[in-house]
Amino acid sequence: MAQTDETSTAAADTPARPRRRRWARRILLIGGGGVLVLALAAGGWGYWAYRHLEGNLGTVDIDRALGTDRPAPLPDGAQDILVLGSDSRDGENGSLAGGDTGGTARSDTTMVVHIPQGRAAATVVSIPRDTMVSRPACTTLEGRQLPAANRVMFNSIYTSGGPACVVRTVESMTGLRMNHYVEIDFSGFERLVDAMGGVEVTMDKPITDPYSGLQLPAGTSTLDGKRALAFVRTRHGIGDGSDLGRIGLQQKFLLAVLSQLQREGTLSNPTKAYGVADAATKALTTDQDLGSLTSLLTFAQSLKGLQPERMRTVMLPVVEDRIDHNRVVADEAKAAALWQSLRDNRPVPGASPSPSHTTAPSAGAHASASAAAHN
Repeated sequence: MAQTDETSTAAADTPARPRRRRWARRILLIGGGGVLVLALAAGGWGYWAYRHLEGNLGTVDIDRALGTDRPAPLPDGAQDILVLGSDSRDGENGSLAGGDTGGTARSDTTMVVHIPQGRAAATVVSIPRDTMVSRPACTTLEGRQLPAANRVMFNSIYTSGGPACVVRTVESMTGLRMNHYVEIDFSGFERLVDAMGGVEVTMDKPITDPYSGLQLPAGTSTLDGKRALAFVRTRHGIGDGSDLGRIGLQQKFLLAVLSQLQREGTLSNPTKAYGVADAATKALTTDQDLGSLTSLLTFAQSLKGLQPERMRTVMLPVVEDRIDHNRVVADEAKAAALWQSLRDNRPVPGASPSPSHTTAPSAGAHASASAAAHN
């Protein structure tokens, strides 16, 4: 098909949304499944609990939409999971800080989580939402055909093509098959953090961001759901105000959550563990292979040896877009080396180990767009 040129952040043709729009599944990727195991095993929750939690889950049939023209699974059993978050403000999300997107959904957070064979380590690669990319031709979950397009802002692909087109684009960029797909929405994220009793973060500098609503002092704070959501969305109070600074906070918050889920007291209480599991499954939408509680538990149990300190985080290497200085494009040589490292299961250049505490990142590589349009 002929390619078109798309530069807006949202396409006019918005697909019907899959069951529940979700956000930041990173919180659940390892910890959430373990929560489910404990919630069912401890205290004899039994059949009712199982059916209730399973009924909370939402699924999307990514494999049917993408067909067989995809990268082959890695031969050594490594897994790659696409973690997506939506920034829609409709429904329960309408009251959340950060402005109005007119009811459309965009991928506010995207992470490729690579888990090598043995499941004892992981690499998390964040894709900046302002990255200009080439979107391959794709079929939406509803069966609509979208032509290939150049110069598409990454976070608009969800709006125009939904989850299947995001997966198609990421697989085209990386050469990696996404074995699983997961989303969690804003309100689901907020409920999950509250069910955990809050998440503790330590900052070396204060953050004040009127756009996300976050005011956070230096030092250690325990964030409830509302403040945690503002924390992972803030960018105007850190660095140069770009999306690149926010990514550092999001990755560090992921590690803080996983550490807290494993600490004594978060999961040792069966009632609390079940509350976390209930909040997690209500927010969670996965591909069909992970879309049953049995499958989710099996996958979670396979990750029981993965500790937060064995996780590495990195951002897709980018440079300023020469056409639009408020956008970025992949640094082709460095990005190719990153994805090749994952395909070969080698250490990723520039990946950072788990930090001992959360710090405010330094200025990013490009200037921010207007706060109203891009928060």
